[in-house]
This record gives sequence, C-alpha cells and structure tokens, in this order.
Amino acid sequence: MKKHYLLSFVILFAVVLASCAPAAAPAEEAPAAEEAVVEEAVVEEEEVEAPVCVEVVCEDADVAAVSAADVDAACAADAYGCAVIDAGQTVKIGMSSPMTGGYADFGIDAENSGLIAVKDACGHAGFSFELMAEDDEGGAEGGAAVANKLAADPTVVGMAGPLFSGATAAGIPIYDAAGIPMLSPSATNPPLTAMGSAVFNRVPFTDDAQGAAAADYMFNTLGFTKIAVLHDGETYGKGLATIVKSEFEASGGEVVVFEGITVGEADYTPILTTISASAPEAIYFGGYSAEGAVLSNQMKSLGLEDAVFFGCDGTFGADYLSLTGENGEGSYHATPKEPPATDTKANFDVCYESAYGVGPVVLSPFSYNSYDCTTALITAAKDASMLGEDGKLYILRGAMVDAIRGLTDYTGISGTYSCNDIGECNVEGPQFWVLTGGEFVKAD
Repeated sequence: MKKHYLLSFVILFAVVLASCAPAAAPAEEAPAAEEAVVEEAVVEEEEVEAPVCVEVVCEDADVAAVSAADVDAACAADAYGCAVIDAGQTVKIGMSSPMTGGYADFGIDAENSGLIAVKDACGHAGFSFELMAEDDEGGAEGGAAVANKLAADPTVVGMAGPLFSGATAAGIPIYDAAGIPMLSPSATNPPLTAMGSAVFNRVPFTDDAQGAAAADYMFNTLGFTKIAVLHDGETYGKGLATIVKSEFEASGGEVVVFEGITVGEADYTPILTTISASAPEAIYFGGYSAEGAVLSNQMKSLGLEDAVFFGCDGTFGADYLSLTGENGEGSYHATPKEPPATDTKANFDVCYESAYGVGPVVLSPFSYNSYDCTTALITAAKDASMLGEDGKLYILRGAMVDAIRGLTDYTGISGTYSCNDIGECNVEGPQFWVLTGGEFVKAD
C-alpha cells in the first residue's frame, strides 16, 4: 500500500507540475520565425541598391532650315567661314593625347570621359557628334602631326585638348590657321596663353599656380626648409620645377639640387646619390608617373628613406600606385580641386565606372575636365550651326571660336568657368593628396 500511495503521489505531483509549466511552442512554428528574420534581412538588403547609370534620353528637335542665300551670307561674313557637314556625316570633336606608351593612362582617361560627353550631348538637326581621339604620344612632334591630320578634315570643328603642353604648343599655330577652337583639360604651361592665339583656351590651373602652391605647402604646412628639385626636361616638368625652386627660395627655403633627368631611364641612382649627400627633407619632381615612380623606388635604398617624394598632377594616378607599391607611401601629389557634389557628377561617376570598370580620377586627375571641354565644344557647335535647305549642316567656325573664348559662368561637372581675353578659364589652384595605405588621401 505504501508503494501504491507513493506511486500515486509521484503521478499527481508530475501532473500538477506539468500544468504549471508554460506551454511549449509547436515545433513547426520555429522555421516560420526564422523565415521572417531571413525575409526581413533580405528586404533590408534590397533597400540598399547600387546606383545605376542613368543615360540621357535624346529627342529630335525641329530645326528650321535656312535659305541658301542666308547661309552663303553668314559663312562669307564669318572670320573663318563655315564647316560644311553633308547628310550622313558626323560633326567631329578632336582630342589629342598620349594613347600609347608610359603616359597612356592620361589619354585613355580623356577619351573615356569624352565619349560619355558625346553620348550625353546627343545630336543636333539630325546630325550626330563624334569624338576623334588621336595619339600624339604626349610630345611636340605628335601634337603637330595630329593637328595637321585634324585640320585637313573639314568636319572637325573643335579640339578638346591637347592634354600635354608640348603637344599643345606645337599644335596651336595649326589650329589657329584652321579656325578650330581649342579647350584643353590639362595643358598647364604658362606661356601657352601668351602665344597670341585666338583659338587656344584651357580650364586647368596653370603651372604658376601649382608651383607656387606646392612650394608654399612644403615650406609653410609641412615645415620643410631644405629640398631638392628634379624635372624631366620637358616643357611641363621643367617649367613647373623652375617655379617651385623660385617660390621655395623666395619663402626662405634652400634648394640643394636643381637638375633634369633623362626621360625613360631605369636608373637614376647617380643623381639620387648626389642628392643624398645634402640630406634634403623632400625631393620635388616635375614630370610624370613613369619617371616619378623610378625615383620613388630608388630613393629608399640610397639614404633618402626619410625624404618625402613630392610630385605633381603628372604623377597622380593608378599608374604611380602600381609602379611604386609600398615605396610610394607618404608621397604627395596634386590634382584639380574636387568638383562640387551634384547629381550630374554622381551620375557621371556611376556611368564612367559602369562603362570602363574603373572610376574617374583614377587613371588621371582630369576626367571631369575632359568631359567638360568636350561638352562645351559640342554646345558651341550647336549654337553656331545652321541647317541648310540642301540638308547640310553649316557651322560658323569664327562664331565657335568666339563662343569658347567668351565662356562666362559656364557650369560643368568640374566647376564653373569664365575665360578671360587670353583663354585662361580657371583661377583656382590645386589640392594636394598624400599616398596612405595604398590610397590617395586628401592632405590637410
């Protein structure tokens, strides 16, 4: 009996305990809860969508035809006459830049931006625009060759370039004679606008502005009092280095060495060894990435480990990064000032990367300038055009030349421009970047 009582008590206790315990959730409900969490996470991920390139929708606008008599009169009165574009032909905007060799990134970047600009600008009066990007190898001989080729094509109405100063100086007389307006995104040598050209204009800051800013930054911001200055012997690099030397010394600093190097060499140890004996705090270099990278790499093994490599807008870009690796850490470089944050810029950034697999201002610092120059020339061509009753498009060359020189408060991606009477359209100086952790970071 005792056993029976004990067993009954145990059973009764178990029943009471079970009735007091909270009810367990049905086993099949757990996956549903998990699914809800997963679904919520998916919804949250979907809300953060990558930006998509929004392409311009081009619409045909009605353009009234002009009588043959009026066309003839207008073309005869224009200082350079008319470019005549037959039905089926394209209106061409030229571009002259290095497309091959050690400086090819500059030309590739400019062409990329120009192609987007042509696409965004749409056509006019049934005629399409075309970018004619030609390789001038960055030099005077190539610049003259490209200028002669484009000037001989009657459908070329503008030049978005050249990019390099040597090529620009050689091409200016040829474009002047042909009445082809030039708007360069990057030719910065100061004397270019002192040549008396009616057609040459540029949107970047000049080497005067960059050189003075670099000297000031090294002396007053970084606190350097002793530097060496090297250059590549070319129009751009030597001119820039000369300004840096003059401005740095005027501030009270000492330039221990001022020398040119030979472009294309793989060994600059002799000049670097000479510089090392003077123990400068920095080496300023006027030139481009190929030579700048060699200097940066060889500095580290010649007693110049603590000296800073200070480059320019010619050494900024992916090419310098890939050629120097860790040796490039701590180096300084220049670019145009960052453009204002606008919807147009944001969309250009997305479209550029979508089309080319790399963002703008990676291959060179002049992506936005190249887009703006191409767009401004196309806009001027449209404004200076007449559709003839014969179905041909007539573009007043002199009117285009005047329109580009007369740009006033022209708003592009890279900023707002107004050209003065000699073709200087930008009064801003550069901004500086320091290479940190394998990336260009804006310097203070």
